[in-house]
Order: sequence, then structure tokens, then C-alpha cells
Amino acid sequence: MTVAGILAGIRGLRLGEDVRDMTRVIICDTCAAVGESAQGEAFAQVLRSRVGEGVRVETTSCMNQCDTPVSLALRKEGKDVYLFHSLDPTRDLEDTLALIELYRNAEGGTIEDARPAGRLRHCLAGRVPR
Repeated sequence: MTVAGILAGIRGLRLGEDVRDMTRVIICDTCAAVGESAQGEAFAQVLRSRVGEGVRVETTSCMNQCDTPVSLALRKEGKDVYLFHSLDPTRDLEDTLALIELYRNAEGGTIEDARPAGRLRHCLAGRVPR
């Protein structure tokens, strides 16, 4: 593994965290609409300042949703994994925070009712069962 690969894997980590117990919010930092610059890293910074304990916001390069930026994934050990597309950091902040809370509180690891996540409930690209 290269140094760049190692560093990419630990971006966003806070020292002393046990990752297995964390809800991970992963945002593509290369997603950009045609003619725009990537917004993922800036969106991740805003989310980091707003999420509570037990949530780690990190970025990664490319989640293969290039036609529908910005991409976001939700992961936690023992829960389903979710992948969303078409997030607009300028208008979807509150819906994203609601989505993160839905995921954190999902009984059995599956979001049963995504209506509180507003527009984002229509942006689901995929769910991988636990």
C-alpha cells in the first residue's frame, strides 16, 4: 500500500476513536457538476461542525456516482450501508443532518421511513444489507 493510500484511509479520523462504534459519513471529495469545482470537502467540513458524538465525517476520492454529484455513503458495523447521490451542499444541509440521525437511530440497522430526510429520500442509489 502506498503512503497516499494510507493517508486517504485515515483522513477525517480523530485520535483515540474506535471506528467500529462510529457512524461513518463518507463524502466524495472529487464530485463536481459540469463547470463547477468539487464541493465534497467543504460540505464535509460543515457537517463535521454540526454532527454529534459518535459520528465521523470523512472524504474519499470517487464513489462512481460521477454523473450525479455529490455522493454520500453511510456505514456502521452491524448496519446496512447506504449510498446517496445528487446532494446539493448549499440546500441539503438540514436534510443531510436529518438523514444521519435517521441512520444513527435505525432499529436493526435499516432505515424504515426516510420521509424526515426530505428530498434526500429520493436520492438513494443503493443499499447493501448487513
